[in-house]
Amino acid sequence: MSSENTWLIVGLGNPGPEYAKTRHNIGFRCLDIVADKLGCAIDKGKFQGLYGVTSYHGNKIYLLKPLTYMNLSGRSVLQLSAYFQIPPERIIVLFDDISLEPGRMRVRGNGSAGGHNGIKSIIQELGSQDFPRVKIGVGAKPNPDFDLAAWVLSPFTASEEKALAVSLENGARAVLTILEEGVSQAANAYNGSHP
Repeated sequence: MSSENTWLIVGLGNPGPEYAKTRHNIGFRCLDIVADKLGCAIDKGKFQGLYGVTSYHGNKIYLLKPLTYMNLSGRSVLQLSAYFQIPPERIIVLFDDISLEPGRMRVRGNGSAGGHNGIKSIIQELGSQDFPRVKIGVGAKPNPDFDLAAWVLSPFTASEEKALAVSLENGARAVLTILEEGVSQAANAYNGSHP
């Protein structure tokens, strides 16, 4: 292993075309934009996921889509991070947040799962909640009685998709800012941004 800093960027989602456009898969979609900016193909199958590897600003970067389904995402994250000896503070996780409306996103340096099963699994497997995350707004349930699982597995409306284009781009840029300048600079630059 070289002396380069090594980072892991994880996009959360569920595998399979039936989930591709759902709210819960926004992490996969944002990771695709990051991969595009880094010129990296996510096409290697291992660690219960699909991953790619590239370099950026003197850092070695792994990009990972866990294929375990959302609730077991941590298994894939743990396997790759343990294999390449990447500590939690250099694992950036991209995922959907129902407390933010589409078009908004937020960078955090650490924190609890906040009811997100994918994050809960990662915290459980890593034994740490000290990993940076980029939360991308997918909107709240239409009413309190609406089933949460049904909501996060539902598609976006056309107007939501329009707003999402902004937050997905900002989310991807925030990842690059974390790599270049750190989490607090990325939070300062992007946490106030919305369409």
